[in-house]
Amino acid sequence: MRLTRRGFVAASITASFPAIRAARAEDTVKLALICELSGGGATSGGNWRNGVELAVAEMNAKGGILGRKIVLETFDSQSNPGVARAMVQKGLDSDPYVILGPVFSGSIKVAMAVAKQAKVAQIIGGDAAELTASGNPYIFRTNVAQATAMPKVAVWANNVLKTKKIGMLWVNNDFGKGGRDIFLRTIKPMGIEIVADLPSEQGQVDFAADVVKLASSGADSAFIYVNEDESARFLIEARKQSFKLPIFGESTIVGQKVVDLAGAAANGVRGHVGLSADAPVALLQDYKQRYLAKYKEVPDHNGIKGYIAVGMVKAVTEKMGKFDRDNFAATLHGLTVSAKSEPAVMVDTTWDANGDMNRETWMVEIKDGKQIVIETLPALKA
Repeated sequence: MRLTRRGFVAASITASFPAIRAARAEDTVKLALICELSGGGATSGGNWRNGVELAVAEMNAKGGILGRKIVLETFDSQSNPGVARAMVQKGLDSDPYVILGPVFSGSIKVAMAVAKQAKVAQIIGGDAAELTASGNPYIFRTNVAQATAMPKVAVWANNVLKTKKIGMLWVNNDFGKGGRDIFLRTIKPMGIEIVADLPSEQGQVDFAADVVKLASSGADSAFIYVNEDESARFLIEARKQSFKLPIFGESTIVGQKVVDLAGAAANGVRGHVGLSADAPVALLQDYKQRYLAKYKEVPDHNGIKGYIAVGMVKAVTEKMGKFDRDNFAATLHGLTVSAKSEPAVMVDTTWDANGDMNRETWMVEIKDGKQIVIETLPALKA
């Protein structure tokens, strides 16, 4: 067949399309982001997504990872475990390097088998202890686990708060039950008594009865372990009823979103945080300013976790010196990453054989709408 000059040029361009597509694929690395953008977890998932997107934008502006730009595909789990599983599968269908998310522990529990079967590393925002205790070699945390956090809270409550009788309110899901069980096991040998043990529902709106029960339980302190939106509702109701007991808990009760929603009702609340934009760490404080400039709000721990997730991808890949999805998880197990070598991890961190983190954390108190660090808790000794 004889080609005209125009036909020859067209044929040449058409023939080059596969090469062009291949070159473009080689210039990028794909991450699949699964998070709660609607439903009861939208606050947590939205902050996680913001942190991820900020990290991706900043890294791409500096050349990406090993010269490749990051391409992010986002999927909404709708705060539903079944949907989360389907979204992880949908994300895997696009052949990502790493899965990021979800945030809610119940969704992770249902969905993580899908990524495990595909042998793709999954970096999660959930805190439930059982997630990394299940023996899944592809699961990694972006914050300290309940198994690390709850003993720190219990020791503080015993040594500093000097509490002897605790009234507990916890959310009746995988996250809440996991934290509650570890906390109970830890305080038992301390001689601390639980005088009220109140489960609540995810998405619960009315906490009037719970406040009354805690106030009349004979407790000398209240341990609150529910999701962010529910934490704010509880604190508003507690203030309305002139609740007198000191309130403490873990990261959700003192999260920035809780502070924003509860206003003055959050003042005086104390809690343990694995991450805080107000911690005395320059990288965290610098991140806070960049996040605030982009999203017009102060980042909570979920926003920081999302940012760290991308930092983990970069640190592991640079450690390997190449993009090696098959070896990613094996490289991250036992890896220590310094914030100096990879600033996006924020704090010097080690990941153990289960994918759990070990690093310093903080106790904070809410004062005038801000987290004020009242104690730095060192990393646990190996």
